[in-house]
Amino acid sequence: MTTMLSTLHVPFAQATPSVSPDPAAKATFAPQTSFSRHDEAFDADGVQLRGWLYLPTGSGPARRTPAVVMAGGYGTTKEMFTDRYAEAFATAGLAVLLYDHRGFGASGGEPRQEIDPWRQVEDLRHAITYASSLPAVDPARIGVWGSSYSGGHALVVAATDRRVRCVAVQVPTTHGSQTAQRRASGEAEAALLLRFAEERLRRARGEAPARLRLMGDANSNAIYRSQEAVDWYTAAYARAPGAVPEVTLRSVEAARGYNPADFIDRVSPTALLMQVAEHDSVTPTDLALSAYARALEPKALRIVPGAGHFDVYERDFDSTSQAAINWFQRYLGVRRSAYTAM
Repeated sequence: MTTMLSTLHVPFAQATPSVSPDPAAKATFAPQTSFSRHDEAFDADGVQLRGWLYLPTGSGPARRTPAVVMAGGYGTTKEMFTDRYAEAFATAGLAVLLYDHRGFGASGGEPRQEIDPWRQVEDLRHAITYASSLPAVDPARIGVWGSSYSGGHALVVAATDRRVRCVAVQVPTTHGSQTAQRRASGEAEAALLLRFAEERLRRARGEAPARLRLMGDANSNAIYRSQEAVDWYTAAYARAPGAVPEVTLRSVEAARGYNPADFIDRVSPTALLMQVAEHDSVTPTDLALSAYARALEPKALRIVPGAGHFDVYERDFDSTSQAAINWFQRYLGVRRSAYTAM
């Protein structure tokens, strides 16, 4: 079977965005109307990662289903709006494995609330392995989805793991170093680097990790201080009672050296969908677009008109989830016989 591949560019000024005018983007298997959700746990180098497995009604060993593996963004758990995407994907006929990052939510791992992006990338590979082992999942039809920080993870894994058939990301982290320099430069950056060095000495002495609040007012030392970020994280943490809105200081240092854009030209021939917010100041729009320009076919770009970073989760949920569904149905709906060798 020959599939025509094309790049979709959606202009900034488009008032009512279209997911794709390409007829090939239509669903390739019938959407479901119901699904079941199961608690799951799997090993990731000695740490138990926990999450939810969504299975469309009727899936099983005799009817193996394409699957999407996914986790949430920076400092979040599976309940923080990411579950809405999982439910939408399951309703569309996809199995979904949604899990908590190590150190967060129901997953194990110490220290708590520490974000090591490369460790999270490796955990995503473990999640793909676990999903591939499930009797209801077709291991030849695995996709990954990521948003914000986990969007960066999805790019790295799609570029380096050919078990991934296709990838859909939204407002992804692409240039951690450049983004960090925009947020703190000159004397502010020098002071921050000094804090990182002091923290390493403290932890070498066995002291507890220093922690930062995820959100706070403009005069705080919280990571996010814009009103849109404070509002979103406040609403997100309300969905997960007991979750602590903090990350370790080491997490901030690690983010400064995390540049998924370095891998983006290696995602091909895995199919890439990137959704970018028009006015994103968290994962800056211009940096995401520069990364996308380096990606090879097959790829598609969708710019979410008028959106800031956090709008994609609620205000633009319907359009962003539908775009991802169309992408997954297009590229996971056709069985292939074997993995592509690296």
